[in-house]
Amino acid sequence: MKKIKLIILACLMPFLSFAKTVYLDQLDLGYMLQDWGIPLANKSVMGTSLQVNGVKYERGIGSHSVSRFLLNLEGKAKTFSGLAGADDHNDFGGNLEFQVLADRQLVWSSGTLCKGMPAVPFNINLKGVKKLALLIKESGDGIMYDHADWLNAKIETSGSVTPEPVMPKPRKGEKYILTPCPDATPRINSAKVFGIRPGSPFLYTIAATGDRPMKFSAVNLPEGLTLDPETGFIRGKLIKQGTFNVILKAENSVGQDIRPLRIEVGNEICLTPPMGWNSWNCWGLQVNDQKVKDAADYMARNLINHGWTYVNIDDGWESGERTSEGVLMGNEKFPDFKDLGDYIHSRGLKFGIYSSPGPLTCGGHLGSYQHEQIDADTWAAWGIDYLKYDYCLYTQVAPVPTEEIIKEPYTVMRKALDKVNRDIVYCVGYGAPNVWNWGSDAGGNQWRTTRDITDEWNVVRSIGFFQDVCAQATRPGKYNDPDMLVVGKLGLGWGARAHDSYLTPDEQYSHISLWCILSAPLLIGCDMNEMDEFTTNLLTNDEVLAVNQDPLVMPACKIITENGQIWYKYLEDGSVAIGFFHANPYAIYWDQTDDVQSRKYKFDLDFKSIGLNGKYTIRDLWRQKDIASSQTSFNTEVPYHGVTFVRLIPE
Repeated sequence: MKKIKLIILACLMPFLSFAKTVYLDQLDLGYMLQDWGIPLANKSVMGTSLQVNGVKYERGIGSHSVSRFLLNLEGKAKTFSGLAGADDHNDFGGNLEFQVLADRQLVWSSGTLCKGMPAVPFNINLKGVKKLALLIKESGDGIMYDHADWLNAKIETSGSVTPEPVMPKPRKGEKYILTPCPDATPRINSAKVFGIRPGSPFLYTIAATGDRPMKFSAVNLPEGLTLDPETGFIRGKLIKQGTFNVILKAENSVGQDIRPLRIEVGNEICLTPPMGWNSWNCWGLQVNDQKVKDAADYMARNLINHGWTYVNIDDGWESGERTSEGVLMGNEKFPDFKDLGDYIHSRGLKFGIYSSPGPLTCGGHLGSYQHEQIDADTWAAWGIDYLKYDYCLYTQVAPVPTEEIIKEPYTVMRKALDKVNRDIVYCVGYGAPNVWNWGSDAGGNQWRTTRDITDEWNVVRSIGFFQDVCAQATRPGKYNDPDMLVVGKLGLGWGARAHDSYLTPDEQYSHISLWCILSAPLLIGCDMNEMDEFTTNLLTNDEVLAVNQDPLVMPACKIITENGQIWYKYLEDGSVAIGFFHANPYAIYWDQTDDVQSRKYKFDLDFKSIGLNGKYTIRDLWRQKDIASSQTSFNTEVPYHGVTFVRLIPE
């Protein structure tokens, strides 16, 4: 009988399955897509031990919002259990939320968590579930400092647990040009408003496309300013406070254009977002004098007439020690900063530099700590017009930071800048959480709202499409800064080899469109000597850039739709800019048998839903042409990760 039982058991073996335990940390985490850092098994995203509310855990995954992990369970899993919480090893407590979806249905949520809260347990029945998705979402304050841990997380199953891609591998696609070539007739593109403090050096370039030679003139130009009719450079000084309304004129052999310019002499500068170039993403610490001059030359030849103005040096310029008087000079790569500043200004451009409130900068060079006034005076003497001031190693001064502790060194530098006889646009830099709540009070003209950007769509998407949390801080002279533009040839600033942006062409159109509608500073991060026709097309569309430079500087608003997001912003002339974006930061493609990248995604907008009445002409901004008139609604189809960017002009 025993032998018969063994034979029967042997025959049944192929049809029997046995339960087993699969821990998340045993799986291939290369399939876990997150928007800052990389997921780590049995460590926090910072590489430290897993710890939540003082309790240490041996097993789990350290992650960060936004995070997505898709698991194929084959319908054989029994339960998913463990805990979830915000990791203790974090300077600040960002809000986040864990979610578990079973075959597209939400089956568990942690609610909003932050540092210092106890881990939340879960035990989920997975009977019949084929695929399981694990999400970590931001929760109302953006993705900064959302360090999150799945703890002791395990799946009981009689089958296998196989991670799958959460989104299809992007197809690069062919680059395509939408921006029309400028007409031969003059078109003035420079900002319609300019702010300056009394007595500061005045430099404003009339940016204008059209055939050369071109003559420039101005009506009602206030005393103290002169205009070069050949270059369009306006220079001088204004002592008296007040508002001066000027009419600019550009003319050539085929026509002319005029544009109003409102000059505000008072306490506010930078009344439209800065547009320029920063050395970091392309050159990193290898930046030098000649590379900066090359960038200035390219901008003067190809971009200045579309409103691009600033040429900014990032980290890596500093000498190894200060002089006996405490002055920080340039290293061997920058032999004469005054000469470099004069070179940039001679081309009608402006000059930016970098430092840190700490003893050292992010790149390990000398910072401005306890030398703020000396540095401000030095920069003014060099002709500096812009300062990027990164938090970074101020942690050596204040190892347990709070909002007030972070704000204080920025206020110190603001007071130093106020004492120099030169206007310097002030960027409150990387590293500060919720900076939009206090950046203006600290004297910033702009403030970094995010971690560093990279040219990956999930990073651009999570940085850009959560800027609604800080949008209401936007106003003239005060801008949320979601970091530099990741288009063109990039690389060395991230320790990578030089490469074309990893964003697809559609993603790059989305990137530029969103930064413009956000009134974000536009800082190119690429090697401009390697700029191709497609990148030039992205950076020289004057109707798209005009949305960014609109003098009203209204905050943008967001609507979440089935296929992505709609962003809109009211403009000074009564029109409205609207972007339809195929962008869902939490997107998970459960079934990738369809070719999702070749589909078009539908958007519909009733204008009344955003408070608009009457009829509107609809203008495609990238193609610079009217596509509909007398409309009270609009529908469009948007490519995968792409955008339709329009302006509604009231009739």
